[in-house]
Amino acid sequence: MARRTRSRSDTIANRFVTRHQPARMQPFVERWRWVIHGRVQGVGFRSSCCRRALDLEIRGWVRNLSDGSVEVQAEGHPLALAELRSWCEQGPPGARVKRVQPSQLPVTGNDWFEVRY
Repeated sequence: MARRTRSRSDTIANRFVTRHQPARMQPFVERWRWVIHGRVQGVGFRSSCCRRALDLEIRGWVRNLSDGSVEVQAEGHPLALAELRSWCEQGPPGARVKRVQPSQLPVTGNDWFEVRY
């Protein structure tokens, strides 16, 4: 008498060639902090920055600082971050950006962008 296999589904599965998908590589992600100096409060900088970051699929936040500057922490693909920084150097209409101070931070893995108060 022939011995049966443990599971008939294993026998059927072995009849077909399977191709294992390689593990997807995580996209390269960076996190930057920018402090934007100049006339950047009271001109809609935070809301405009938030809309631009969402369009670029960037995560992080933006807030006003007590000294009249705006702080942005952004995390995402380096090309998208470069585009957001370029936007921050101009700002929305009415803003007068004097300088942007950059510093790189460790990645946190946030999955949203918000305006902080």
